[in-house]
Amino acid sequence: MPSPLLLHRAHQALVHRLAESRRLRGVGEVLRGHHNTNYILPLGIGLALLLGTVPFARAKLRVPLKTVEVVPRIWPSEAEVLRVVSRHLREVPRCLADLGDRSLHAYRRGRALSEVAPDGDLDDDLMRTFADFFVRTARIPVAELPPRPGNWPDDGDSEGFLHWLVDFTENRVHRANREHFGSLFDDVLIPEGAMARFKRNHTGLTSRPFRLLHTDVHRANVVVHNRRLAVIDWELAIYGDPLHELATHVVRMGYGKQDRDRMTELWAGAMRRAGYGELAAGLDDDLPVYVAFEYAQSVFPDVMRAALGLPERPDDEQFRDAGRRICVAIGLAREPLQLMDVPDLERTVKALRKWHARNVAVGTLDGGSG
Repeated sequence: MPSPLLLHRAHQALVHRLAESRRLRGVGEVLRGHHNTNYILPLGIGLALLLGTVPFARAKLRVPLKTVEVVPRIWPSEAEVLRVVSRHLREVPRCLADLGDRSLHAYRRGRALSEVAPDGDLDDDLMRTFADFFVRTARIPVAELPPRPGNWPDDGDSEGFLHWLVDFTENRVHRANREHFGSLFDDVLIPEGAMARFKRNHTGLTSRPFRLLHTDVHRANVVVHNRRLAVIDWELAIYGDPLHELATHVVRMGYGKQDRDRMTELWAGAMRRAGYGELAAGLDDDLPVYVAFEYAQSVFPDVMRAALGLPERPDDEQFRDAGRRICVAIGLAREPLQLMDVPDLERTVKALRKWHARNVAVGTLDGGSG
């Protein structure tokens, strides 16, 4: 009689084959992000029965993209995180099958918030819903989470957590990609020691208990249906200081100052009413530090993505569009990284042309490490 492990592997192999068959037949919608290509597939009867779900329902097949590594992933398997999250946040789509290098998820009906409200202010009710989401995420028992890396900062070591993030940016994003992008970083006036200086200048953070953090709650990762929100795509979830979660949210949502202040007020009030006042300790002093870090770390992926996004034979406007994106990123990082000077658009376009010509010549337009 086959062992349970062999039966499980055979089951997963059959699910994988049927899902791939539907993907290759082009029967669903394709959505591309920075980290994955998502295929929205209608499930046939056979695949639905194997997955224990409703026939003709839709599912989302997530296929990782080959790309430069720009954000930490302390848990390689999103499926492991979702097994915990979907038990406590019922609106979060569960993972139907972990297929190794890809995964199949339940499909959440609705429209992305980036379609409903692509920019600008949100109404107070939606912002309160976000505050409630952060409280409910904070309630997820830490003991149920997958194991953390061995070098992970101790619970409450907020300074150690921030410095871990800084070191990741410096060592795994900046330095790991200098061979491929170093000349471009230099030409757009991003000095080698920028993140080290940021780390030296930001010490003495208040201790706060660690919680599960999504770390990427922005408009494209929020599905809206009948005014109900579901936060999807948990692959970048980590365990750490809750103020990092709030900072990434207010920056990546593109809130204006009034909405940013209001979201901070609602977040802190919701945490205190829920009995989690300690998560908001030192808020006024430390939230600006995490916001500054978000702008500082973003400059490296923004520069690399702008360069890698150029086609093999870009025209003038494509160079200028990529240059504008880089100028915006550097402008936002100027104060956090204490940059003495920032390039204008002409210098940035010249740097991009130089980088692009060199990499076309050697055939390395597909990126650095990752």
